[in-house]
Amino acid sequence: MVHARRGAYAATMSRPFAVPIAVVLLVVASLAVGCSSSGSGSGSGSSNSSQSSSATDWANGVCSALGSWKSSITSAATSITGGNLSKNSLQAAADDAKSATEKLQSDLKDLNAPTTAAGQQAKGSIDQLSNQLTTATDSIKTAVDGVSGASGIPAAVATIKTTVTTMQTEISTTYDSLRSAQGGEIKSAFQQASSCQQLAPSSHSS
Repeated sequence: MVHARRGAYAATMSRPFAVPIAVVLLVVASLAVGCSSSGSGSGSGSSNSSQSSSATDWANGVCSALGSWKSSITSAATSITGGNLSKNSLQAAADDAKSATEKLQSDLKDLNAPTTAAGQQAKGSIDQLSNQLTTATDSIKTAVDGVSGASGIPAAVATIKTTVTTMQTEISTTYDSLRSAQGGEIKSAFQQASSCQQLAPSSHSS
């Protein structure tokens, strides 16, 4: 009887501690899950911020390169607006346009576009623009090479001016498409990048 009573007493004394231990285990498990979820959310936010920063840096680089090219092309076109033009002066303008376009291609190639789907689509638009500008500078070179005398200069000048206008239109079209891109990161990047604000402020205000 004594042993039975001691056994019953021991069992009774052990029960109160069983519940607290289970509760502690549940609390620890809940805290572990909570910390895991919190850490995951923080990582995602950091990733999104990094992607946004990368897109803005790329947009800044693109707009800076396009701005430099536009300035060089405008200067080349202005150099043939006066009188006393010769084939040599036209050739100099054509060479300047070609050099500016080659530099643009090199600058754009060195930039790392965002690896997202929207980023790669935007890069495709920039690559297409680069090819269009190359074709245009080739047209200018062909027009200048075709000048055989003073009588051929006016036609070459007209071709150069028309081609430059076309190039500027192609830049504006591409720029507008990027500012209204479906991918939020690209659209925001081109709207916020400082170099892009200066690319065509008169017609592309935010």
